[in-house]
Amino acid sequence: MVEEMLAARGLMTRETVRCWAMKFGLAIAGRIRAMRPSSPGRGEKWHLDEVVVMIHGKKH
Repeated sequence: MVEEMLAARGLMTRETVRCWAMKFGLAIAGRIRAMRPSSPGRGEKWHLDEVVVMIHGKKH
């Protein structure tokens, strides 16, 4: 019920964002890794820790 009310208003919970990051984070990191030039001394691990989303032209 609460989730439906939040969805109707276009809001989401922290858990929704966390699940999204778990689901898509590795795929996005893989694409970024494939596009960047490899250089010595750089680590191979990427950590997804912040997401910026554009909603109606505003960054959130």
